[in-house]
Amino acid sequence: MKKAIFTFGLMLMATLAMNIKAQDLPNLGGAELKFDKELHDYGKIEQHGNGECEFVFTNTGNEPLIIKNAKGSCGCTVPVWPKDPIAPGASSSIKVKYDTKRIGLINKTITIMSNASNAPNAVLRIKGEVLNPAAGTRPATEN
Repeated sequence: MKKAIFTFGLMLMATLAMNIKAQDLPNLGGAELKFDKELHDYGKIEQHGNGECEFVFTNTGNEPLIIKNAKGSCGCTVPVWPKDPIAPGASSSIKVKYDTKRIGLINKTITIMSNASNAPNAVLRIKGEVLNPAAGTRPATEN
């Protein structure tokens, strides 16, 4: 009987240990990525208008931050990111250009892949609406 209780207790402890979430654990160090904003709203812009925006970030960790890649959800969204490591406490930015030749709603994502312990695959968003300059409105079909 004692063996059964001991085995049951051991299984219960193992189950509880597996259910601990990573965010509940204290930070053990490494690079950390903190963005000033994760969404850029263009609002209403005209076709062929300025589709550029910038996402400023800081490495709040204690090791250099390395951005391995940044990828837009489609070919119309092109990110440019720093290739050199970002020192602890330093800031930089990711520039995004949306091709505004497409008329309609904008709702795109940019995935940032890095060595950040808190956000190895951070997702940024852009949204807005590209208007037809002649009509001042969007067409019946949306992007």
